[in-house]
Amino acid sequence: MPHQHKHPHPHQHHGQSHDGHHHTDYNRAFIVGLVLNGGFVIAEFVFGLLAHSVSLIADAGHNLSDVLGLIISWGAIVLSRRQPSSRYTYGWRKSSILATFLNAIFLLVVTGGIIWEAIQRLLQPDSMVEGGVIIIVAAIGIAINTGTALMFLAGRKGDMNIRAVFLHMAADALVSFGVVLSGIAIIFTKWFWLDPAFSLVISALIIFSTWELLKDSFNLAIDGVPNDIDERAVRTYLAECQGVTQVHDLHIWNMSTVDTALTAHLVMPTGHPRDDFLMQISQELRERFGIEHTTLQIESGDPDHPCVLINNCRKEE
Repeated sequence: MPHQHKHPHPHQHHGQSHDGHHHTDYNRAFIVGLVLNGGFVIAEFVFGLLAHSVSLIADAGHNLSDVLGLIISWGAIVLSRRQPSSRYTYGWRKSSILATFLNAIFLLVVTGGIIWEAIQRLLQPDSMVEGGVIIIVAAIGIAINTGTALMFLAGRKGDMNIRAVFLHMAADALVSFGVVLSGIAIIFTKWFWLDPAFSLVISALIIFSTWELLKDSFNLAIDGVPNDIDERAVRTYLAECQGVTQVHDLHIWNMSTVDTALTAHLVMPTGHPRDDFLMQISQELRERFGIEHTTLQIESGDPDHPCVLINNCRKEE
């Protein structure tokens, strides 16, 4: 009979507090971010048309992607806190991973549209671009996006979903800064092609920063081992536990952007250990590797009744 050990209160290894105050703080951040960015999208698009600026219009499109990204991430955080049920035994925790993945894809798609429009304008520069309007509107964008990004600064390292929101906002502030520079350059040089040229440079920077997020979130979406956990080190630790002669069917994956789980089969010929042995392993895995949810199966290694999953993992090297 498999023995399962599950501690009732996941340890917050990544610094992600799960208390109500923390959630309230993020709710406030999402609300403020949505209101400010939603209003700015409309204003920036209108002034972009009036100023004949593709960089302003592109920035408005990028801001719109952030508004939708905020909605997706906020919704995922709410869903991930839903209690487990008989049908969803982990609850909806993985929705935060899917939200991160969708945000990365969406940001890349929107950036692709910006690049296409910038190339069209680069081939046919618009001589009616108004640098002054560009500078003022983009400067407001820097303030709004920087302020919103700072509200998510603290949680960016512990929660990939919050990191996605932070990157969106930081990228938007960078876009707005580039737009300001293009406006200044256009006023002094009358080189109207600088407007779309700046859009291309900033788009490249956004793609570079988003690509890593896309890879990381995809890795978690297919239950890959989190980047900050060394599977070999975990396997070695388990194999060196007293009484353990073999470790197999080891799996490590993220249940959400902040919760990590592990399952493993431990062969112990001396027989089933005491509960304090299992508790110690779970505590060590939590403190050393940030694995909060551990499930272990103990086997005696009886050759007449081998585990059918003994080869259902990567080969030892």
